[in-house]
Amino acid sequence: METIRAHEDSGEDTWPLGTRAVSRIGSACVIEGTGDFAPEDLHLVRRRFPGRYVTLDGDVITVWPPPSPRGR
Repeated sequence: METIRAHEDSGEDTWPLGTRAVSRIGSACVIEGTGDFAPEDLHLVRRRFPGRYVTLDGDVITVWPPPSPRGR
């Protein structure tokens, strides 16, 4: 059986300060904070995932999966 959600080491310097957990769900990445993230935190994550759609919703930053090729 495949792991659907796996926690990563959140101690890397490329994650925003206040990161509590980093999880991957398929090719998506969810960063959970101990409190609300700031716009600077969103920019930090966007730099780590260039070309990906990244959103901020309070204490959660989501890196969405890349779009699937059309016609498949």
